[in-house]
Amino acid sequence: MTLVLFIMGFVVIIMLLGVPVGFSFGLGGFAMLFITGLDPRFAIPSAFRNLESYTLLALPLFIMAGGLMRDADISKRLIEFTMSFLGRIKGGLGMVCVVSCTIFGAISGSASAAIAAIGSVIIPEMVEQGYDRGYSTGLVAASSMLALLIPPSIPMIVFAMTAQISILAAFLSTLIPGVLMMTAYCIINLIISSKMEKVKVTQRQSFRNTIGEIGRSTKHAGFALFMPVLVLGGIYGGIFTPTEAAGMSALYAVIVGFLLYKTMTFKGMSLNIKNSMITSGVVMILLFFILMVSRIMVTYQVPQQLTSLIFKFTTNKWLVLLMLNIILILMGMLVDDVSGNILSAALLLPIAKSIGIDPIHFAAISVTNLSLGNITPPCAPMLYLAGLIGGNLPLNEYVKPASYFMIFGALPVILAVTYIPEFALVLVNLFL
Repeated sequence: MTLVLFIMGFVVIIMLLGVPVGFSFGLGGFAMLFITGLDPRFAIPSAFRNLESYTLLALPLFIMAGGLMRDADISKRLIEFTMSFLGRIKGGLGMVCVVSCTIFGAISGSASAAIAAIGSVIIPEMVEQGYDRGYSTGLVAASSMLALLIPPSIPMIVFAMTAQISILAAFLSTLIPGVLMMTAYCIINLIISSKMEKVKVTQRQSFRNTIGEIGRSTKHAGFALFMPVLVLGGIYGGIFTPTEAAGMSALYAVIVGFLLYKTMTFKGMSLNIKNSMITSGVVMILLFFILMVSRIMVTYQVPQQLTSLIFKFTTNKWLVLLMLNIILILMGMLVDDVSGNILSAALLLPIAKSIGIDPIHFAAISVTNLSLGNITPPCAPMLYLAGLIGGNLPLNEYVKPASYFMIFGALPVILAVTYIPEFALVLVNLFL
């Protein structure tokens, strides 16, 4: 185990030096094979077999669907719809950002897609309405977590595939945590916005005019709002699998973009497909190397040895859960949510099982923690992406606003999910 942990330390160091995550794990995996003398035919074919998964096909399809929805103007219409309800209170536009990311997450399952689609529209609008650009960017970064918690979720697909648990049950496990976090973010935003003197408030209209505007925005965004119903209703209604739902969401985005909203072009669609192929290729390389490393670590019983090591400190269930949360947050600071969830399912799930934690409950614990890691430095890919979308802002301008939502919004929900299993399991027990 000492050798394996030493090599994992080497992987972390070269990642911090700027080597891409996938290639860092690749170097670490081949180093393990070379030093331990294991036959490469032991680990490499196993990784390939895991990639030959029908379930995994949902990943590139959801990635492609996210880009297509942005081109189809779906994100803009979702924002306008949310604005009709929340836009006339101080801090309402910030709430629009949070709720729009939540709705978009119910369509795409991707934090990066939510930042690109929602952030590119909402950040300029918030700045125009008197919000500080750094605050707007930090809010978008924090809200991107919601796209990973509201089903369908790409990281949850990966966790469920690696842990061999029901994807439908795993999806449901983070729905209540996602809604709780959305509510917490909205409250925090209202408190902070109330102290911003420059924030404008749209002039109130009569009740009749307000209802009319809500009706118009609902009609304008009708096809966009039907998309979550199509995806989630189809999955939980048993009409199609999560993989088929991903394909349907991409097809629906094309139909809406070309025939209904008429905002999509063949050039834009082809560019989107090309970018999705590149992103999917990067994800698959990452998955391959991490699966290879996981296979080696399982062979050398690293999960069992980690369990024994933790139990040397304490056998108290609540303290073990706290330690697992700390490990997950630290892991999330160093690797992306996809690779983190594979490692979590391979290494930490056995520890959780040994103290009587339901695998579905641990799936919710893992995804919520690693989602927070996505916006927690030093790696924080979604935090940096939001900075780019917000206008290439220096990190110091938006990390502080984002930290308010992390500390007072995300962390309490993570602790609630960890220590109150019902938050993760009540919908699973009710519907499955």
